[in-house]
Amino acid sequence: MPALHETIVRPVVTEKSSAAYQLRKEYAFEVHPEANKYEIRDALKQLFGVTATSVRTMQVRRNAVVRGRTKGVTARWKKAIVTLKEGETLPVFEG
Repeated sequence: MPALHETIVRPVVTEKSSAAYQLRKEYAFEVHPEANKYEIRDALKQLFGVTATSVRTMQVRRNAVVRGRTKGVTARWKKAIVTLKEGETLPVFEG
């Protein structure tokens, strides 16, 4: 079981995640690969003081990349899509 500050790695702020926030109030986070939905929900409660009503997780696959003559792959990671209780927000995604 990862520690609280290791469970939520970082917020994922992209055009797609910003559009999901605007339309459905969903937040996207990169999370620890071994964290489950209950651990993610508890970490959000303790770190930010918000209540998650829905947590969906997915594994983001590796992608082949070429930079010059070097070929490689990106790292795989786990993403969590979180919906909060009505009226609650996170300041990371505001503004």
